[in-house]
Amino acid sequence: MNRLVPLLRTAMYALRGGFLIRPLLISIALGLLGAVLSSLEETIPALSAWVPSVLFPSRADPQVAQIILAAIAGSIMTVVSIVFAILLMTLTLASMQFSPRILVSFVRDRVTQWTLGIFLGTFAYCVAALPAARALPHPFAPVATVTGAMLLALACVAGLIFFIQHISQAISVNHIVDRIAGETEDVIDAIMPASQRYIYETAGVPFEGVDREVAVENMVSGYIRYVDTGRLLYLAKAFKVRVRLLRRVGHFAPSGIALFRVSPGERLDPEGARELLSTFDIGPTRTLQQDVEFGVIQIVDIALRAISPAVNDPSTAITCIDQLGRVLIRFVSRKPPVTLLCDPPHVVRVIVPWIELDGLLETAFEQIRHYSASDLPVSLRLLRALDDIASTCHDPGIIEPLVVRGRRVVAGCAERLGADRIEKLQQRLGVLEARLESLTGTFRHPIAPLGDR
Repeated sequence: MNRLVPLLRTAMYALRGGFLIRPLLISIALGLLGAVLSSLEETIPALSAWVPSVLFPSRADPQVAQIILAAIAGSIMTVVSIVFAILLMTLTLASMQFSPRILVSFVRDRVTQWTLGIFLGTFAYCVAALPAARALPHPFAPVATVTGAMLLALACVAGLIFFIQHISQAISVNHIVDRIAGETEDVIDAIMPASQRYIYETAGVPFEGVDREVAVENMVSGYIRYVDTGRLLYLAKAFKVRVRLLRRVGHFAPSGIALFRVSPGERLDPEGARELLSTFDIGPTRTLQQDVEFGVIQIVDIALRAISPAVNDPSTAITCIDQLGRVLIRFVSRKPPVTLLCDPPHVVRVIVPWIELDGLLETAFEQIRHYSASDLPVSLRLLRALDDIASTCHDPGIIEPLVVRGRRVVAGCAERLGADRIEKLQQRLGVLEARLESLTGTFRHPIAPLGDR
């Protein structure tokens, strides 16, 4: 049963993020409703008494019910083909225009999932109810069931109109980036639930390595999408071992490499190793279950494509930078996730690496800074985003790397544009440096450049 926990979580994530499970469940539910309702109506004729006679003047003629159900089922399948064509066209356009990685965000769209589910469910409802309308051995017309099919048909018409309007907005880059940023903020809220502004610190429990660590190899190649830290802590305590993860969520783990180390190693048998491995969800693609960096990468991909010479759309890049600043502000306003998990207190059981602020800043801004060095508006918006992040905290440990990156933005633009064109950049950099000076008094103190990460 313990091994089912990651599988159930993966299934629940797929329920929210795919075109298979939710539409399938809706279709099955409506199909069962059509079969059960038609059967009950035949058993309890009073159920059809509330239907107005205007809809069915001759309730003894099953051909009327058969024609209506067959017409709705046939027309619905025609509309479903149109919906799928619109959806595939949208996915293709988004993949080519923005980034293939944003398809994850599109397939998580609940409006699309519900639209497909209602259309397919209406078809299943009509097909399941159609056998009940028969002339032999005695005529029977499922009047209430047919009325339900007509109501579902009207719902499908309304759903189609709403779906077309929704798709027209969904392919807008502003809506795409805003949705990705919102989903990334949800991930931050999930893995960093404690809001603690102006404080950014790591876990304070000391950890001393031991020499009796044993590596446990990964069994399947893929990206680490989720780690059940609660169950991992429970198992580590049950086996009386310490588990140290070697790769964090979002990293690729080939089969055969060491995924984590356990100490003391002699306490872990093969069955225990399999139990620990079952706490990892590893798959062929990255997801937003615990991977904050993946959401940032999707936005960065859109920005890089926008500022490429082939597209040359700096407005889109500016929109992406605004949303990246929004995500980073949420990240720095939260207390970092605990790296050292203890049970009992001050007894380290699990060491879990998480992405840190420097790494997230590198992913969010470094490539954009490099490729936009000759684009003054984009560089100005980069400095504004860095200043916005700095304005939300009073911790020099956060503001210092922001100042470093601001100086790198100005230095890169000075090489491409010349010193006479970067006056506005220098003014914004001065505002950012002044924030650090107000906290540490080191306005002109040189800061060591960030190394490659």
